[in-house]
Amino acid sequence: MRNTLLKSHSTTIIGLRLNGKAAIGGDGQVSLDDMIFKASAKKVRRLDEYDVLVGFAGAAADGLTLLQRFEEKLSEYSGNIPRAVVELAKDWRTDRYLRRLEAMIVVISKQHSFILSGTGDVIEPDDGICAIGSGGGFALASARAMLECKNAPEDPAEIIRKSLEIAADICIYTNKEIEVLSL
Repeated sequence: MRNTLLKSHSTTIIGLRLNGKAAIGGDGQVSLDDMIFKASAKKVRRLDEYDVLVGFAGAAADGLTLLQRFEEKLSEYSGNIPRAVVELAKDWRTDRYLRRLEAMIVVISKQHSFILSGTGDVIEPDDGICAIGSGGGFALASARAMLECKNAPEDPAEIIRKSLEIAADICIYTNKEIEVLSL
């Protein structure tokens, strides 16, 4: 007998800091179980006031709630990104409402790269590349491979776009409706 509950699958979000620039990108696919519900969802945002790019993977309402909470933390801590991500992670882990949210977020600026999860993780990757979601591993491997090439693109947005295209060729929960934002 088939389970009647629909299983949600994530997306692909990747962010990169390179050469004093930053970019983030995501695909547009929304999948539930074995169905594509939407092809052009917007999962990345620019917080212009703070020169920060953010993206989420997971449940849309949960991801949007977390992005809103992150923006509130940025305001509360006067744009101090490391402090805002740590405080959000603490709240996310301890608050009865927030700890039930099923999403992950990426935060990218020209100086910082973070991945946050509901288990209290605040990860700042050594190489400045953050990738989450179903196709995150594929996009991460693609970006790292491109950066190893002699003639690697110098623009992080170009690397992000190509990494997402490669992930979309491999991951069935990722499509080529790609949005890339840059700082």
